[in-house]
Amino acid sequence: MARDTMTHGPNIIHPEKPSAVGSRNSLNRDNRNEYEESKLLIDEEVDKVLNHIHARLPPEVLEKLDVMGSVKSKLHNYFNQNFQNMFNRYITTMEDEMGKKLRDLIDKEEYRNLNRYTPREIAEILDQIGGMDKFNTGEIEKSVVNIYGHLQGHVQRGMYELENETNALLRQKSDVGAFVRGENAYAIAKCSFKNNFYKPKTVVDVKLAINILNSELISPIYHYQVPVETIVKDVIGKHIHELIEQEIKELNMTLIDEGKEELTDTEMIFEKIKALDNYVDDDTTNEQSKRYQFVAKRFMDKIEGLQAEIDPDDYDPLNVRENIKRIIDNENIRNRGFNTAVNNITSILDTSKMGYQHIENFKNARECVIREYEDTDVNSLPDERYQIRLAFYDDDQIREMRSAYDIQFEELKKELVKVVDVVQVLYNDYKAARGIEDYGDVAARYLKEDKGGGGGWFSARVEEEVEEEPPKLWNEITFIPPRSTEVEELNKTNIHIVEELRKRTIHTRNRLREIYKNQNPTDRTIVDNRLNFLDRKFEEFEAQINPYHVLPGVLLEIDITSVKRKKTTMMSMANVLNEFLYSVSKGFQDTAFAAFSRRRSTQRDDLEQTFEQIAD
Repeated sequence: MARDTMTHGPNIIHPEKPSAVGSRNSLNRDNRNEYEESKLLIDEEVDKVLNHIHARLPPEVLEKLDVMGSVKSKLHNYFNQNFQNMFNRYITTMEDEMGKKLRDLIDKEEYRNLNRYTPREIAEILDQIGGMDKFNTGEIEKSVVNIYGHLQGHVQRGMYELENETNALLRQKSDVGAFVRGENAYAIAKCSFKNNFYKPKTVVDVKLAINILNSELISPIYHYQVPVETIVKDVIGKHIHELIEQEIKELNMTLIDEGKEELTDTEMIFEKIKALDNYVDDDTTNEQSKRYQFVAKRFMDKIEGLQAEIDPDDYDPLNVRENIKRIIDNENIRNRGFNTAVNNITSILDTSKMGYQHIENFKNARECVIREYEDTDVNSLPDERYQIRLAFYDDDQIREMRSAYDIQFEELKKELVKVVDVVQVLYNDYKAARGIEDYGDVAARYLKEDKGGGGGWFSARVEEEVEEEPPKLWNEITFIPPRSTEVEELNKTNIHIVEELRKRTIHTRNRLREIYKNQNPTDRTIVDNRLNFLDRKFEEFEAQINPYHVLPGVLLEIDITSVKRKKTTMMSMANVLNEFLYSVSKGFQDTAFAAFSRRRSTQRDDLEQTFEQIAD
């Protein structure tokens, strides 16, 4: 019914309605007489046929034929019914289709002009009025660039999330591999999953630590207290190494042009070392030293010992050191790196729908703490939550952290050994009260009797062996570990000590059960509480990052609590981590691949194609 009521459109089929499918009439004809036009074509074709008949037939046959009558009318009818019906309708249909395509093209161009933020006419008017120096579209272009940049960021973030979710589904990963992709897996310093203390069956706690080294940071980070002289020297050193890299690249290109082999990786190292002689020098007293070719010695002397702040009483804006410090501060070299990292992590959390109620940014200390909820009481917090701690550490801080780690470890060990000794005393009293003997009592009694026996060769032999017996090294809890080398002393893991303490704790609990059975006197309650407290504190200490395995750079610590079946926070944090690492870290780069350029295998004389004259 709808098709019958419509008068225009691509679905209308009619032989006479203009521009309908199958019609011999078109709207593009503009009142042209189709019948007159077709009559001219048909008359021309009929005349051609009649002329052909006149030329081919003999005169006696033509006299008997009524050529101008019946033959011509038959030809007219033939052409009119076939030629006109097919050709004319074909032409009409093609005209209509071309008209539609032309209208679509015009509409598309009009839309394209409307979508432009500065139409050409407006730009020409502005140029004619005041010129590009007075009227320009620079700010608008910057805004459009920012809009497209944000759009690209959202699209890229969506691709990251899609990629992570797809990889997680394909690999069925819900453990450490679900957090960081393969190319950034080396940055993980520690990641541990354990059941939640209050809800072990349904909730899991995740401790994740990411260590990004100084050499891997896109923008270097400096502490607020670092002297200006150190920053200037680092900038000069970076510039020197860039110049050396350029020299090595030019040397490689020269060797290639000469048809020689490129420098190998080892040769490149030697060439870089030799090139240092043109830029650095250990002579700090000579003003003509090569170390002062970028910044003069008098400028370096002025900023020696200059910190991040100058006493207002000594501040003079016309002094050399104040102006050098102002240049460094205006370039924002001191604050750029850490501020960039904080901006990245907060913006990624915002755009990734990972809200946070608490943030504490210790700018001068280069530390930022972000929590999803302000409250820290685990009893009142939900099962889906996270906490992030972003900090930058240098060599001095890491050394102090290692000293504190050793002291705390020794204190925990001392307290656990004290509990073990207390339980041993209780066990000895328990044996004495009930007259129970174990292997130690029997061995002590018999070895003592043998030592004080009635003489003889055997007694003297035992006494001699006892006197020469070395001190006992095996504690019967763990096997004797190998002796630590210098490398292991500088990078302590304490694995053997931790294993021994855990086994001693288990052994101590078994002793308590053996002594008291099902009874719970005061002594047992006190010792049990102390043992539980130390065990819990030891687990908290073990969950921390071992500073012996952290290098100077950014340390990102993440504590996640998530429901085991859902893991919503865990998967969302994986997207945040991957994007953060991509925006802050350059990642690990193998210099053998990073320095890859043209190889001799690509330079072949037999592949050169030139037009040359062949000699006869």
